[in-house]
Amino acid sequence: MNYRPLGKTGFRISELSLGTWQVGGKWGEPFDDQIAESILHAAIDAGVNFIDTADVYSAGLSEEAVGRVVRSRKEHVYVATKCGRQITPHTNVGYTETALRGYVEDSLRRTGLERLDLIQLHCPPTEVYYRPEIFGLFERLREEGKIAHLGISVEKVEEALKGMEYDNVASVQIIFNVFRQRPSGLFFQRARERNVGVIVRVPLASGLLTGKFDATSTFSAEDHRNFNREGAGFDKGETFSGVDYDLGLRAMERIKALFPGESNLAPRALQWILRFPEVSCIIPGASRVQHLYSNLSAAELPPLSDEQVAGMNAVYEDLIKEGVHQRW
Repeated sequence: MNYRPLGKTGFRISELSLGTWQVGGKWGEPFDDQIAESILHAAIDAGVNFIDTADVYSAGLSEEAVGRVVRSRKEHVYVATKCGRQITPHTNVGYTETALRGYVEDSLRRTGLERLDLIQLHCPPTEVYYRPEIFGLFERLREEGKIAHLGISVEKVEEALKGMEYDNVASVQIIFNVFRQRPSGLFFQRARERNVGVIVRVPLASGLLTGKFDATSTFSAEDHRNFNREGAGFDKGETFSGVDYDLGLRAMERIKALFPGESNLAPRALQWILRFPEVSCIIPGASRVQHLYSNLSAAELPPLSDEQVAGMNAVYEDLIKEGVHQRW
C-alpha cells in the first residue's frame, strides 16, 4: 500500500482507502453487520488506514460498524464521517449551529470514538458556503477536542473553491474519474496552493467504469442507479457521475478496446485517478470483500501506458465532456 499526505492535517493515508456508503450490503439491500465487519477488517489487514462514512449511511449503522471495528484493532485507522444530510428538507435554513453540533455528538456516540479525525459537511446547499458562522462552529468543536479537522464534501467545483477560502477546511471530497475530469483543472491547482487534501469519491461512476454493465443490467427499485438517474432523490451527478447510462455504455466499449483481455476495468479506472499527485486518496465502496480486493489490485498492476491514458481521455473529450463538464 502506498500512502499520501492528507493536506494540512499531517495524516499520511492509504491512497486506496474505503468508502462505506454500501458496506454491508448493496445499495437498496438491508445492512448486514457480518458482511460490513468482514470488509472493514479485510481493508485494514491490507493496509487501508482511512475509512470514510456518514451519519446517514444505513441510518447510522455504517458509523457503528466502522467504530466497532476500528476500536478493536491495534493499528491506527483514521475515521472520517459526514454530517448535514439528515436535515429535512435539505435546505440552507436547516443548517444551524445547534443541529450540526448535535450531529457531531451523535456521530461520536455511534462510533464510540473520543474524537473524530475528520468531520465533513455532507454536500450542503451552495448558500452554506457563504456562512462563516457555520465554519466557525467547527473551529470551536476542534478546540473542544471533539474533532481533529474539518472537511467538505461537495457536488460542484465552485463549492470546493469557495469552501477552501476558510482556513480551517483541511480537505475536499469530490467526484473525480475518467467521466468527471473538470476537478483536475483550477480546483486541483487551488488545493495544491492551499495544501488542502483531496478525497476522491464515486471513482468508478457507480460501477459504470468497471465495464461489467450492459443494456440488460438491472438494479433494484431502492438502488439509486435505478431511481436517481435524473436526480429524483439527490444530485444527479452522484449516479453514474451524471452520465447518461446508454451513453456511458457506448463510452465503455471504446475504453474496453484499450484493455483487451481484461474483464474488470475497475483497477484501471482507479489507476487513472492515482496519476494525479493532488489526490490524497480514493474511497471506492465495497459491498463484498472481493470488491475490496478488486479495487486494491490497482496498486499491483503495471502502470497505464501513455497510449491508454490518451485513449481514455479521448473518450471523455469525444463523448462525455459536453454533457457534464460545466454542470459540476
